[in-house]
Amino acid sequence: MRMMHIMAALALMSTPATAFAQEWIEFASREDRFTSNFPGQPVVSDTTWKSEYGADLKGRVYTARSGPGTYTVTVIDYAPVERILTEKSKTQCAIGAETCRGVAATGLGYWKNDVRGAVVYATWKLMERPGVKATHLMWNFMDLVAGQQVQLTNPDKSRTFASVYFHENKLLIMEGKVPDGYPEPGLFQQSLGWLDTEGRGIRYQFIYYSDPDLPKPALQGRPAPAADQGRISAPGSPQ
Repeated sequence: MRMMHIMAALALMSTPATAFAQEWIEFASREDRFTSNFPGQPVVSDTTWKSEYGADLKGRVYTARSGPGTYTVTVIDYAPVERILTEKSKTQCAIGAETCRGVAATGLGYWKNDVRGAVVYATWKLMERPGVKATHLMWNFMDLVAGQQVQLTNPDKSRTFASVYFHENKLLIMEGKVPDGYPEPGLFQQSLGWLDTEGRGIRYQFIYYSDPDLPKPALQGRPAPAADQGRISAPGSPQ
């Protein structure tokens, strides 16, 4: 939904030039398969994330600053979630419990539900930060990848405009934080794009949802893989 680029441009025109002295660039991460505008080259750091059902997952945080504004993209790798939760279910659940039996719709350890709910869970984690007030929550998509946007007012009255998406085993959380009274970081939030394994930009023909049991929609100009039965491709998972 890129029509907000126009709104972002209007906001930029109303902001003092000194606030945007740093040149914005289009950044691409082939490792995490996304592109985004940043005010300069982002600093990359490692992070860990505990999923809703208790999987400890690795990720990266991309951070750049411009004046008082902070812009981050956090990417969490969900590829190991099936293996991690399947192993946990064998030792950390009651005998006979549904999580141990491996119901087809949920998977051992509820790993499929962990994937399905990753966007909702990450959005909730943003909203439950101490002293934060959510002022708007909406469903959204970027290049037809489904997700959510949330606007937050922080304890110091600064604003955080966040977006959460899930694409090809990756949970992606965008956050643009600006002081009270500054224009919203629309140029950042609406710049998100997706890359294939070769680093080429992609866009789907239909809405892409994070469900392991749904086939992947075809890309515009490219057919969907004939044997693709789902989106999770963790080691040892069925293809």
